[in-house]
Amino acid sequence: MKPIRVGLLGLGTVGRGTFNVLQRNQEVIRRRAGRGIEIAMVAVRDLARARALVGDSVPVTDRLQDVVRNPDLDIVVELIGGCEPARALVLDAIAHDKHVVTANKALLAVHGNEIFDAARQMGVMVAFEAAVGGGIPIIKALREGLTANRIEWIAGIINGTSNFILSRMRDTGASFETALAQAQELGYAEADPRFDVNGTDAAHKIAILSAIAFGVPIRFDAAYIEGIGSLAAADIRYAEQLGYRIKLLGITRLTPGGVELRVHPTLVPMKRLLANVEGAMNAVLVKGDAVGTTMYYGPGAGSEPTASAVVADLVDVTRMHTADPDDRVPHLAFQPDALVRLPWLSIEDTLTSYYFRMRVADQPGVLADIARILADFHISIDALFQREPAQGENQADVIMLTHEALERDVNTALRRIEALETVLAPVIRIRQESLA
Repeated sequence: MKPIRVGLLGLGTVGRGTFNVLQRNQEVIRRRAGRGIEIAMVAVRDLARARALVGDSVPVTDRLQDVVRNPDLDIVVELIGGCEPARALVLDAIAHDKHVVTANKALLAVHGNEIFDAARQMGVMVAFEAAVGGGIPIIKALREGLTANRIEWIAGIINGTSNFILSRMRDTGASFETALAQAQELGYAEADPRFDVNGTDAAHKIAILSAIAFGVPIRFDAAYIEGIGSLAAADIRYAEQLGYRIKLLGITRLTPGGVELRVHPTLVPMKRLLANVEGAMNAVLVKGDAVGTTMYYGPGAGSEPTASAVVADLVDVTRMHTADPDDRVPHLAFQPDALVRLPWLSIEDTLTSYYFRMRVADQPGVLADIARILADFHISIDALFQREPAQGENQADVIMLTHEALERDVNTALRRIEALETVLAPVIRIRQESLA
């Protein structure tokens, strides 16, 4: 049987890894897929650099449309990133009856519904395992391995850059700025790290996972996003003393009122496996009603870890290449006509626990005033300690953990607390998840 012919858009970090893995493991891949898979054309901006990497055996072009419209290609692999021109190229490939494999989480989070609908109409597949979690097979687990379950919630460390920074801050006591600079020096963070540290990258990924878990259209615009840039080393240290670690989590939960979709720094109990995921590693917890809680752990980025997922998608598409479209696994796990539109909860409708750090005057009655305001809004204190003021100072840090409370009530209570003359700075608030 003749090989499946693949066109590759982009030969950056993941593109090079994909080319190398296919070349190195071509025999075992052929045995698994039932036929060979070969890169038959590559489109890049830098022709000389691409030819140096792939040699003379593969045609190389700087015209991306030549790949997506090539009638001799079966699959287009999109690895250029971003929303444009990636969206136009993917839709063009689909219109020309080609299957698509992509690692582009931003593209799918923003335009996935449009792309999947176009693919369904043309009877082609869009595979995207590499878009979430790098080499971790979390998409396949949700779409296939856990299909017997009603998924209750997902919580994940799905941005390795932020996790590396938080790990360095905890291990060394460094500030966010210092830890970010170290991450950039070591290649864990881009020169422009905003999408990583402000939570956008993680929000792209959790939006995709949410749609697959609950059978809803992708709604990246419904996500609450808060990054790690304002975290202080003091809060990481206090959390540790209380038995917690701070992680940037992507969280989605199905509640009676609708779907939660949020990304923010989160206190996680040290006894949870997720709290002990360090460095640039990723991990995702999935809670199903039948299986319970399962965890998926591994490298969330990098050349060959991500290429592992890209090539796995190529094998899947090759296996199902001739199958009736109705017999393939649906893009979002649920049949397209079975997707439902559920309410999306705002962050103010979220029920969770909290960590507060308050800088207060060291005088009698301060804690009583704060406790009274919290009680007025049905916010009960779970734990509390006060740092002794430094010698000669008349102010101190008060640290509180609360039981579950509605964010809307917390926001109002904190405004009242910050209006007290004895509260000397804005209250630091970090959400807490038990992940039980």
